Amino acid sequence: MSESMIIKEEIIFKSSREKVWELLTKPELTRQYMFGCELISEWQIGSEVIWQGQTEDGQKVNYVKGKLLEFELHKKLVTNTFDPNSEMPDIPENYVNFSYELEDVTEGTKLTIIQGGFAGAENGQKRFEESKAGWSQMVVPTMKSLLE
Repeated sequence: MSESMIIKEEIIFKSSREKVWELLTKPELTRQYMFGCELISEWQIGSEVIWQGQTEDGQKVNYVKGKLLEFELHKKLVTNTFDPNSEMPDIPENYVNFSYELEDVTEGTKLTIIQGGFAGAENGQKRFEESKAGWSQMVVPTMKSLLE
């Protein structure tokens, strides 16, 4: 069992912070790397954050939901997340925290992705392992290919 169960990915993009921010927040771009899901929010602290996709028959489905906890344009985005389609109770303990942080570096922009809070959540180890594999094997490489 992982001791910390915190996922941390750091990616350097040869691109501006504004372009990376668009990659992270524009639904037409998130759809291309986040398993077909569009990120939808009003971008106000406390507002709902939804990862929405479509089923094979075209029905819209909210695959992940949460609240926007912190927001600093072109710099930082923090939410909590929960799968409303799981059989887990929709209680605070089953939400995990998720953040994007951007900073300028010599090569362009560094994106730090942190996802944690799995240790206290139902099915935490399984959710941690699935999320970690998704980020490293699919999401991060696809993000890189979209901007470079």
